[in-house]
Amino acid sequence: MDGSFKRVDAYLDAHKREMAEALAKMVGIRSISPESGGGGEGKRADFLQGLLQKWGFKVKRYAYVDKTGTRRPSLVTKFGAGKKTLWVIAHIDTVSEGDRSLWKTDPFKGVIKNGRVFGRGTNDNGQAVIASIFALRALKECGTAMKKSIGVVLAADEELGSQYGIVSLMKEGIFGKGDSVVVPDSGNERGDEIEISEKGSLWIRFTIKGRQVHASMPQTGINAYMHAIRFFDFLDRYLYEKYNGREKPFHTRSTFEVTKHEKNLDSTNIIPGTEVSYMDCRVLPRYPLDRVLTDISRIAKLDSFGKAKIKVEVFKREDAAKPTSERAEVVVSLKKALKKLRGIDAKCIGIGGGTVAKPFRERGIPAAVWSTQYEIAHQPNEFAVISQMVDDAKVFAYLCT
Repeated sequence: MDGSFKRVDAYLDAHKREMAEALAKMVGIRSISPESGGGGEGKRADFLQGLLQKWGFKVKRYAYVDKTGTRRPSLVTKFGAGKKTLWVIAHIDTVSEGDRSLWKTDPFKGVIKNGRVFGRGTNDNGQAVIASIFALRALKECGTAMKKSIGVVLAADEELGSQYGIVSLMKEGIFGKGDSVVVPDSGNERGDEIEISEKGSLWIRFTIKGRQVHASMPQTGINAYMHAIRFFDFLDRYLYEKYNGREKPFHTRSTFEVTKHEKNLDSTNIIPGTEVSYMDCRVLPRYPLDRVLTDISRIAKLDSFGKAKIKVEVFKREDAAKPTSERAEVVVSLKKALKKLRGIDAKCIGIGGGTVAKPFRERGIPAAVWSTQYEIAHQPNEFAVISQMVDDAKVFAYLCT
């Protein structure tokens, strides 16, 4: 580690408490999509823009109006004079708290305790937000020599597909072909995994139509709930058996899970005539999503499920993008940085989750998904480890030197 970067290293260590306090304060500003019952990212964007401007950075604010009429802001800032830019992309929206009774602290009041910050969005993706802007600040204030510029994007709408975030920002001409991207939105507690590929995904709504009757006379009706049970049991076994192959660099096979179930009736003594359930499919790139969807639709039409009619609707689809090459500069640089700063040998992996790396990969811009974090996104009592946040900021800064 040369003398110039040692100043950055020491600077970030010295600002450890300030980073934790910034994260705790940010968590207290709700930033949930209007489609999930929230007010959007506006107030959180105001807070972060204020910090960046106080530190002397010029911030470009892009806001796109969603279907509810809400403006969804993203922030973009850049520092350095390099011909190429390393972009660190973090998102500022969060999911809701879920079952509040499972939380030991107020999910929307950041609590600093035992080297951690607790609250909704601390891990996903607040840790990355604070680490990225403090890396930017450290490089500027330490006067560090930089081989490439650093850009930070604090994006809206990641949790529900990024249409009002990165997908729209891609059309603004911000990112260049020679640029590279780090997305700190997945990782493990050792920080030794670099995600270069993601599965395709299908979110499917199934509506099973039967005939509602009195529960004492089931023979006169068609029990949509029972038909749904039989259908999903068959579909589960079929899909997991047919699409059971493995593919590098993924550790897991394709998954097909029945998830959400809509309420059908209020009374116990009624045979339900309608059942609505959902499936989340995460499919290895080797399997085209059209093939999976064709199989599901064919099975839904089988006579095996009696006279019930099954309607299949895809309400979200993400085909797998071409993976980032293990030889891409951003991947090689990340491995070198982790070896230099932490003495670890990182490996490349694939994941089932989706990140904003996908639109960059689709446009030929190499993107690596990496961070140091526990896999607790969307869980109650979510937290960020302060030391991991500081150490990740050091890696982001080192990648530019």
